[in-house]
Amino acid sequence: MNKNVNDFFSSKNTVNNISDNELQQTSDYLAPIKAFARTTYKSIYIIDYEKKGFEYVSDNPLFLCGHTAEEVKDMGYAFYFKYVVKPDLDLLLKINTAGFDFYEKLPLEERLLYTISYDFNLKNQERKTILINQKLTPLFLSNEGKIWKAICIISLSTEQKSGNVKIYKQGDNNMFTYDLEGGFWSNKEKIKLTNREKEILQYSARGFKINEIAETIFVSPDTVKFHRKKLFDKLEVANITEAISFATNNKLI
Repeated sequence: MNKNVNDFFSSKNTVNNISDNELQQTSDYLAPIKAFARTTYKSIYIIDYEKKGFEYVSDNPLFLCGHTAEEVKDMGYAFYFKYVVKPDLDLLLKINTAGFDFYEKLPLEERLLYTISYDFNLKNQERKTILINQKLTPLFLSNEGKIWKAICIISLSTEQKSGNVKIYKQGDNNMFTYDLEGGFWSNKEKIKLTNREKEILQYSARGFKINEIAETIFVSPDTVKFHRKKLFDKLEVANITEAISFATNNKLI
């Protein structure tokens, strides 16, 4: 079956006839988002589900695949068809359906509190694939509770393959994961780091070596190594660089 841009816009989230009241919500809301984009290495874009396109795309190059931000904004969802590898395009459509099904069951007053995270492959300007993580969070709802605008934040993925679909609720320690083969959501507790593990991650992110961390927090280098090993096992990563990236992307530190 041929796919097109409209496949990304679920009938369960149709947004029509935005009222003046709803428009007032968005008065100059892009200003702080643009300011944030200037301070982060991550790429940011805004989806407008009424207009079925991108309202804003940041200049950060990770998501642009060699284009300017304005070009990607003009391309809208056609960008996905050009630069997402074919198996992952099918994956995104599946995630899109599962995500809207999940949101439809949420109480209206909670819908802005949830973020969905997943990984997919993009072909960059050299036609090489890079695995990226996307986190999508609703910004504004229509009067009927449909997602009107959403912010997407893109970073390099810490995973080994695409998928890894998760939904988090702000202020809640539970996490929902989506089984792509079975087509169902399951609930599990988010990873918790000890204070010592957070401390070691924070110093490592600042470039401290094992001996420097040990001296700073008044423990032996072997103790630092012990906590790092436990941390790697807990996060299922191979080294401290992956641990920092995973912890940062998943708001563990």
